[in-house]
Amino acid sequence: MTLTTSLLDATTWTARAAAHEARADALTAAHRARAARGEKHPVEDFLFTYYSYKPAQLRRWHPGAGVVLAEAAERQTWRWYSPGPVADSAMPDAGVFATEKPELAALVERMLRSTAARPGRFGCFGLHEWAMVYREEEHRHPAPLRLGQAGTDAVVEANDLRCTHFDAFRFFTRDAVPRNALPLSRALQPEIEQPGCLHAGMDLYKWAMKLGPLLPGELLLDAFELARDIRQLDMEAAPYDLSAWGVEPVRIETAEGKAEYVRQQRGFAERGTVLRRRMLEAWLGA
Repeated sequence: MTLTTSLLDATTWTARAAAHEARADALTAAHRARAARGEKHPVEDFLFTYYSYKPAQLRRWHPGAGVVLAEAAERQTWRWYSPGPVADSAMPDAGVFATEKPELAALVERMLRSTAARPGRFGCFGLHEWAMVYREEEHRHPAPLRLGQAGTDAVVEANDLRCTHFDAFRFFTRDAVPRNALPLSRALQPEIEQPGCLHAGMDLYKWAMKLGPLLPGELLLDAFELARDIRQLDMEAAPYDLSAWGVEPVRIETAEGKAEYVRQQRGFAERGTVLRRRMLEAWLGA
């Protein structure tokens, strides 16, 4: 399937750009206010530190691959744009991206398609965060453990570790690594990533950012919102006491907590499936 070129007149696309900027500003307002005060939030600031993308990058609107912007001559020299078919027009060009970044293009397409093609797995219960502190007195996060060290270790030992996401697995403690059901590596990531994984859903924001102008700005913000919502559950199910930041735990050490985690996990998987399809359609037409 090939992309169908469409033309947006200046009135239409500038209105969409303005709406996008307003939505992005609303999504980043709290983070920007904290940054101005020199404050940090362990849950809500994560997307800006782990992924290292700035609010200004979220704010820039693009129409998506093959969409021509009328009266947009200034964009003809922007990254991965080309002059459009009418005077003073410009459009994001998937061919330019594929030529300049062939390895990245291949990786992103492979990750999106292969993850979408697999069934979701819903038996990890967010234990990756528990495995990151297993049998370790020094932790990456300063918040205290809800159950203490011994209680946290006991939860890990009472459950199977079924993490499928390498970027979570790489932070496992030395004693937790051999407890995982799968031996994970960066090279194996495209072969193992699956749509039930919270971090695979969160990474859709990363892939959207990497595709830049090839995706509509509205789709980028949808991916950001999914990542934001996933991060909330990720920390609610974590072993930390985050009550100082208003975070109520999903107690995955209980049957009720596990059920609630899976309920939300399935919802995120469904949202991620829709986003993967939309990303491939906007970028490649299929």
